Amino acid sequence: MKKHLTIPEFADLLGISRIAVYKKVKAGKIPAEKIGRNYVITDKIANEILGKELSESKKKQIDLAVKKVVRQYGKLLKKLGSE
Repeated sequence: MKKHLTIPEFADLLGISRIAVYKKVKAGKIPAEKIGRNYVITDKIANEILGKELSESKKKQIDLAVKKVVRQYGKLLKKLGSE
């Protein structure tokens, strides 16, 4: 993937209109950088949105969820693992 994607390129990847992406950028839902008159979305942000890469906060959320499940169902998971 390129280092930066324009709004129309990113809209094509998502399968939505460029206007919808532009509105999300203006609302702050999609982080973008303004270069001249155009907005670009970095490859890191694009990968996070497309689910190809996890941010540190998402990794922490997953770790906490796994710990909670192990704490609540640890004995049951051990029994299932031994079968």
